[in-house]
Amino acid sequence: MLHGHRKLMWVCCAVVIAAGLLLFLSCEESLPCKASLQVSIRSGGIAVLALSRPVLRGTRRLWKRLFDVAISVLALVVLAPLMAAIAAAVRLDSPGSILYRQERVGEKGKPFVMLKFRSMRVDADPALHMAHVARLIGGNLSPGHLGPGPGETLKMRDDPRVTRVGRVLRKLSLDELPQLFNVLRGEMSLVGPRPPLPYEVALYKDWHRRRLEALPGITGLWQVEARNRVSFDEMVRLDLRYIEEQSLWLDLKILARTPLAVVSGRGAG
Repeated sequence: MLHGHRKLMWVCCAVVIAAGLLLFLSCEESLPCKASLQVSIRSGGIAVLALSRPVLRGTRRLWKRLFDVAISVLALVVLAPLMAAIAAAVRLDSPGSILYRQERVGEKGKPFVMLKFRSMRVDADPALHMAHVARLIGGNLSPGHLGPGPGETLKMRDDPRVTRVGRVLRKLSLDELPQLFNVLRGEMSLVGPRPPLPYEVALYKDWHRRRLEALPGITGLWQVEARNRVSFDEMVRLDLRYIEEQSLWLDLKILARTPLAVVSGRGAG
């Protein structure tokens, strides 16, 4: 009987130590812990630990949604003349539609149609970008592997499919402005992980899919801290960091830093 009690004591100690390690590893050193731990006892007396990741829900999600809608409506009103000028430039520069509609993967893997100002020729072959993405994600290439000049990740340097106006729009990220309508439709947020293409997601490792746990954003932590200058895994880690720490205050800070990142054009393609 005494031996049984000692064995139970050691099991309990192991559970406590493991719980502490899991909570420690799930939190940033300088931030309050946001993970929650659940311990369940299954048949046979086996203790099972489950670490849940933070998901924005309830009042916090409502406030984020209200913030997204308010800022998007205001931005569309203020930027209407600029967007009209961009639409005219796209129309005059090359034949084709003004807007480009592309399927992307959103929160929880749900597909949606993302809007952009068209920056490529209408006969652009997606196979070129698919091969580029497969090379970068599969090899997790760092900027040093991509030759001289500013490194890029999922954007191709000197993409032959891009129009003259498109190069300017991409460099300043102005082609992203129509995504404000995606925000109003609830498919995107102002701030969040970059929305991936279906063939990108097909190449994901299991841990990469965690970046689909939040609404995709027009801008995000990756864009203001690294833009296209880091490897794919580093980009995902920045997205996961945002998901772990997301708050209205963090969104405000990222939005405030976005104009400088856009004007500097670091890594934009």
